[in-house]
Amino acid sequence: MKNIAIADMRNFVLLGHTGSGKTTLVDALLYKMGINDRLGSVDDGSSMADWTEEEKTRKISTSAKPFDGSYKDAAGRITRMVFMDTPGYADFYGQVVAATSVADAALVAVDVNSGIQVGTARVWRRCEDLQLPRGVVITGMDKENANFDRALAAIQEVWGARCVPVVIPSGGAQVVDVLASKSVPAEIADQVSAIKGSLVEAAAETDDALIEKYLGGAELTPDEISAGLRGAVASGKLIPVFVTDAKKGVGLVELLDGIRRLFPDPSVRPAKDIEDKVVDASAGAPAIGLVWRSVNDPFVGQLTYVRVYGGTISADRELFNVTRGEKERVGALYLSRGKKQETVPEVQAGDIVAIAKLKHTALNDTLGAPGTTRKLPVIVFPHPVMSYAVVAKTQGDEDKLGSGLHRICEDDPTLKVERTSDTHELILSGLGDVHLDAAVKRLKERSNVDVLLQTPKVSYKETVTGRGEGHYKHKKQSGGRGQYGEVYLRIERRDPSEEEWFVNAIVGGAIPGNFIPAIEKGLVEGMNKGAVAGYPVTNVKVTVYDGSFHDVDSSEIAFKIAAQRAFREGMANAKPVLLEPIMKLKVMVPDQYMGDVTGDLNHKRGRILGMGSEDGMQVITAEVPQAEFFQYCPQLRSMTGGRGSFEMEFSRYDVVPANIAQKVIAAAEKLKEDEE
Repeated sequence: MKNIAIADMRNFVLLGHTGSGKTTLVDALLYKMGINDRLGSVDDGSSMADWTEEEKTRKISTSAKPFDGSYKDAAGRITRMVFMDTPGYADFYGQVVAATSVADAALVAVDVNSGIQVGTARVWRRCEDLQLPRGVVITGMDKENANFDRALAAIQEVWGARCVPVVIPSGGAQVVDVLASKSVPAEIADQVSAIKGSLVEAAAETDDALIEKYLGGAELTPDEISAGLRGAVASGKLIPVFVTDAKKGVGLVELLDGIRRLFPDPSVRPAKDIEDKVVDASAGAPAIGLVWRSVNDPFVGQLTYVRVYGGTISADRELFNVTRGEKERVGALYLSRGKKQETVPEVQAGDIVAIAKLKHTALNDTLGAPGTTRKLPVIVFPHPVMSYAVVAKTQGDEDKLGSGLHRICEDDPTLKVERTSDTHELILSGLGDVHLDAAVKRLKERSNVDVLLQTPKVSYKETVTGRGEGHYKHKKQSGGRGQYGEVYLRIERRDPSEEEWFVNAIVGGAIPGNFIPAIEKGLVEGMNKGAVAGYPVTNVKVTVYDGSFHDVDSSEIAFKIAAQRAFREGMANAKPVLLEPIMKLKVMVPDQYMGDVTGDLNHKRGRILGMGSEDGMQVITAEVPQAEFFQYCPQLRSMTGGRGSFEMEFSRYDVVPANIAQKVIAAAEKLKEDEE
């Protein structure tokens, strides 16, 4: 490996909609490159990419996996190939986010018959956001009714004329490399010549010297064409389109040759630190890398995956965790090939390396040579869109539940676990029901904890829409020292931008100043349960303007109780209302499902804000009450045959409609009666 220069390395990620043939292509590439001694298959469970029991059962990828190997072309040139397979299923999109963040290029798989689907559009948008150089590979050419020209036309219609075929089918289960084939069937000779001419022109336009040579009538050399096209791909002006029949091994050599010829090496697209300074990718530069994934391997223990951006990382040496300011001792370095791992003495820019048992390092940390102070930008992961309340099946598992959930969340940053202060539930959130089901299975495997998943309670809140007066005199005499405290207050709505919620307007010493903190404490406790249905109160302003005290019997507890009771009365008089969380929703679906989806949103009390299109998909933006959308993930999948996806995040709280509020209040009263 140390004999392969950075210029001869290619680091890329495979992306696509679920079922687009990514994993089949990965298995075929591994076999073609000699990494695997047989052709793996998802169908029979022998895939080298989908090797976990979870993936074999579901027959889908659930995590991003790096692979490493070398490819020797017909001319004897060796290219180091570092690539990652990623899930196409929407529930595991966080893995796509992580892998694309540390790749130099992307290869987007498009099934010849299914074309661009919602998952394809989503990963394409991710590449656009990252300005990630990419190519497209049309897969499934062995399928019935496969039509390359139709698939290419659909791709060019959505993504533009910059998508240019560099490999085309020639009939008889064969393909032609437009740039390199010397023998071209007569029936496609004109097509190949025209495409090659446009590619040569595109290559010339990337460099002044090349364009001058081209316009002068001189012929560009193959190396000059490759260099020019590599620049066009790196800038996003050219997106090469390949075609394969992975199961039969057709087009794999042309694909690997094309990746070597057209995709950028790590030095062409160097990383930048948080100060926007370029990282030196050369082997002799200070070592620096980013932790993009962390997993608990059943055999090795905790494995930290690092993308190296500069310098050289050696085994049995010390690294510095810049993020945490801690030294780390590096033991063995592993290059991953699915579940197989190979130890190596050192790695360089472009490599993805696994390091075992680091003590202080976690996801998104920057590791560097001792003395390094530069930090790399962190990966921003998507927000969860689905949540369940988690309850241990047995009382004995309750103590292990919290720690077990936190451990599985450490491996997957798109899983979140928290105990809500409003409903006192332990909430597990993720990117979909399949994602959460997989997480619960991992919890059982690692911590031996069985759980029940329940629909969470809605975190309702209460506020006021008017102004109300409250008064309470707490007076108690039962022998000995009594209790006395009287409070007059006013409650009104507070704008969320106002910081001050408590106003002390006492004048003339009606209430001594030493009792004011007790009053404020009583109000805070009173706000834990509102006057409508007993939910926490928000966005209210309380003014205490009068009261009375007793020289002997007044105490802090007396004024605390008086404040609580006065608050309850004042809120009841200030036109209280129930509030519910409103989420902002973005749904992407094919055109034929628009009517069903918008109708369903209206039925769920959603308010549609806008409609548009992105990458051939229809996009609906709406605001929806959280109470209606706890089960939206499986519902949308059923409604669209798995071709819809959505993103959702908290927007604000809004007033619950009267008819819905009555049901919530009735349920709260019944629960109170049951508890009593």
